[in-house]
Amino acid sequence: MSKVIFKFDKEKDLFNIWETCNKEIRLYDFKKRLTPNIIKICEGKEFEESKDNLEKIIKKVYESGLIEIFIYAVQKSWNKINDEFFKRLEKLMKKPIDKKFFTGYITTIGRCPYDYGNNYFMVSLFFSLPQALETTAHEIMHIHFHEYYWKNVEKKIGKEKTGDLKEALTVLLNLEFYDLWFSVDKGYEKHQELRKFIEEEWKKEKDFDILLEKCINYLKVNQ
Repeated sequence: MSKVIFKFDKEKDLFNIWETCNKEIRLYDFKKRLTPNIIKICEGKEFEESKDNLEKIIKKVYESGLIEIFIYAVQKSWNKINDEFFKRLEKLMKKPIDKKFFTGYITTIGRCPYDYGNNYFMVSLFFSLPQALETTAHEIMHIHFHEYYWKNVEKKIGKEKTGDLKEALTVLLNLEFYDLWFSVDKGYEKHQELRKFIEEEWKKEKDFDILLEKCINYLKVNQ
């Protein structure tokens, strides 16, 4: 059975903050959640040029002990649902989870990216425990989608719509996993109609492969 290990890596956190200031993100402007002094330090500059001054601003958070407490709490909470989550995810997506470990790195901002190639994702220190668990599931579902479905879907509807579908499919977490963390996966504003379509079709027939084909056909003529 796969496991999730939660860790903190200061370099990854600082890079996530810097990248949020400098990377255009199609679905949501996470930069607007950052303080002006952080944006001033990072925006339009190289990471190496920014990170020392950035760390000085966040130093008190790093030294507060909150990160270590959060890691302990989220790890203990996740361990209780780990096996059941992966069992359900394999059943839902109809594909085995071959990866032995997923790593959840703690970040001090609200943007939680994932890295499919290196098999990790981020969870915000400032999320509630239920939200942190749901975010963990959300990002692992993305990684699993990349593993088995992305290439084939992209050939049919292109990169952007495949990305939209990947994000919208997490509405299934509300339908099949909610009792594991009691936190709702809300999704992006742009995807609400697609998420509604997915929810309606899933309730008619709980078959992931059939659902994907319905979604591909839907996206060919919509959005």
